[in-house]
Amino acid sequence: MIAWRRLLVIAGLLLAPGPALAQGGPPAMPVTVSEPIAKTVVQWDEYSGRFEARAIVEIRARVSGFVEKVQFIDGQWVKAGDPLFIIDKRPYQIAVESATADVARNKAQVELAELQVQRGNALVATRNIPEAENDTRKSTLAVARAQLKAAEAALHNAQLNLEWTEVIAPLDGRISDRKVDAGNLIQGGQTGATLLATIVSTDPIYFMFDVSESDHLRYQRLQLLGVRNQAGNPTLPVRIKLADETEWTRLGTIDFVDNVLSPRSGTIRTRAIVENKDHLLTPGVFARVQLYGGEYNGLLVPDSATVSDQARKIVFVVGPDNVVQVRPVTLGPIYEGLRVVTDGLKPDDRVVLDGLANPMVRPGAKIAPQQGKITANAQ
Repeated sequence: MIAWRRLLVIAGLLLAPGPALAQGGPPAMPVTVSEPIAKTVVQWDEYSGRFEARAIVEIRARVSGFVEKVQFIDGQWVKAGDPLFIIDKRPYQIAVESATADVARNKAQVELAELQVQRGNALVATRNIPEAENDTRKSTLAVARAQLKAAEAALHNAQLNLEWTEVIAPLDGRISDRKVDAGNLIQGGQTGATLLATIVSTDPIYFMFDVSESDHLRYQRLQLLGVRNQAGNPTLPVRIKLADETEWTRLGTIDFVDNVLSPRSGTIRTRAIVENKDHLLTPGVFARVQLYGGEYNGLLVPDSATVSDQARKIVFVVGPDNVVQVRPVTLGPIYEGLRVVTDGLKPDDRVVLDGLANPMVRPGAKIAPQQGKITANAQ
């Protein structure tokens, strides 16, 4: 009787359900999910470049002589018309006085020749002199008038040389250090003139950068479709950020694109013009530029929701029965703090936002989705 009771107890233990079966297996892991944000993305393509002066002018004198004064401080900002160098004026003042005397002498000769012609006309009418002599007087008058014009031209040239003894700034900008000091003899003229200084114009300033062939073709197609304005249009903007800046606060516009691509680099030279009121931007400084590349519709997800799988990018989405699935995606740039997905994702997909580091969140695993929200930073 006792043995029979033991058999019944053992049979009951064998037939009783285990703890795992009684609880239905381990609970599904809670994971935050959310649909991606569908938004029109304004594409800004980034390039590296450097600033260049809008104009660089070498200051050279047009006349030779001794430098009397240097009227600027090395490196200062000058305006167009500011005096820079004063050359000894005395030789040129003498030349002006001499040319003035020549003009006066030739005027007297013209007046005398005019009187002789007037008298000759009267004498010819009374047949007191032959017409040939009167023709000679007319010729003498024409020569005197021509000599007067030559003397007046020489006077103008002398006055111009005297004016050129004061070397002035031809444009607004920052001047370099002086190349000669007061007391030096300099050479002027159109060739071989002594370099006195250099002025660079930096407001506005140019920003030069190279655009790849593929981007250039994309811009051309956008232009043909009417989506993007032509280069040089004042509404084609760029944004610039210096090496020590975190925001794209400096604005400009594209005003020139080269007419050929470089056969060596496969890029095309592009130029933007940027205001430089504070004179912070210096020629030669490198910076990053964002060029407007059009608009397109994209889906935005947190960058942390993307995973690298060898050579491709993937995201985890919640499929039927709350099972994790893999979606290969094509990623775009960061926009408003989120990663742009250009292909591979649907607007109604539920993207896994967290738990990616957990080995339980893997393809085929069943999860307990918790509704979250993706927030974009409009700034």
